[in-house]
Amino acid sequence: MNKSVLIIGGAGYIGPVLTDHLLTAGYKVNCLDLLLYQNNTCVIPYLSNPNYRFIYGDLRDQNVLDRALQGVTNVILLAGLVGDPITKKYPEASHAINDEGILSCIDFLNGKGLDRVIFVSTCSNYGLIKSDELADETYPLSPLSLYAKSKVAAEQHLLTNRGKVDYTPTILRFATAFGLAPRMRFDLTVNEFTRELALGRELLVFDAHTWRPYCHVMDFARLIQQVIEAPHAKIAFEVFNAGGEINNSTKQGIIDTILALLPDAKVRYQEHGSDPRNYRVNFQKVRETLGFEPEYTVDYGVKELLSAIREHIFDRADLMRNFHGNYEIEYPLP
Repeated sequence: MNKSVLIIGGAGYIGPVLTDHLLTAGYKVNCLDLLLYQNNTCVIPYLSNPNYRFIYGDLRDQNVLDRALQGVTNVILLAGLVGDPITKKYPEASHAINDEGILSCIDFLNGKGLDRVIFVSTCSNYGLIKSDELADETYPLSPLSLYAKSKVAAEQHLLTNRGKVDYTPTILRFATAFGLAPRMRFDLTVNEFTRELALGRELLVFDAHTWRPYCHVMDFARLIQQVIEAPHAKIAFEVFNAGGEINNSTKQGIIDTILALLPDAKVRYQEHGSDPRNYRVNFQKVRETLGFEPEYTVDYGVKELLSAIREHIFDRADLMRNFHGNYEIEYPLP
């Protein structure tokens, strides 16, 4: 097996965790990233590793993509504007990157002698479903945001390429990420709730009884390695929900987990927030096909983050707001 990968969008929240995991497992890793969030320092720990190469650039630039693909046989496509708020704030950039850029990248990868291409999608594609239902991979998609609509379009484009491409594609619909990472994001539910309450701030929670699936960034890294190493027949043109039922939770469930550790924390609740998504997810397919189950629970993620906060790891997070969340970009539109 040729253990070489290109991570497109490899300097964000998940990318460095995945990089570290794959380097430790003996892979060679190329990372392509445009560093839209001033997240330049996230790649520094790996630059001296002879098995790592960083390439600065835009996935829409085919010359840059060609350089980044040198020596690799597997591609993980993490890149894009991630999340509902950032795509709503920058619709033109979102269209250029998440729609045109991703689709052209998927097409460009054909004919390059690649083995696997893993496209990271999202469970947000399910949108709004009844609380007594679990969405498996065949559940009707109902994307509510520009972000999710772009992911659905990319999925459909990739799946229609059967017989047309020389690589083996797999789609992973990620649950909402949490957990410690070099580019720590505090605009994601578990991380945000934990930090706000740990700092003694009053937290306003909208629609506390809505469901979401969550998954630790280290579990995502483990799953991606499993997909790279799985037999082709198990993963070719397959879609997998990425996570585990143990981390399906309401916002109230996350708050209760934090309050068990911070009983004096202050929480207010309000209904009818701006984000109506509500979905619980079935992870039977990834469990039975690949033998994947999460090793890290929401409770673990809350505890590790509380420990880091108490040790002053994130004292300057408010001064580096854009580094720690997907809030603002400067993207060079043509």
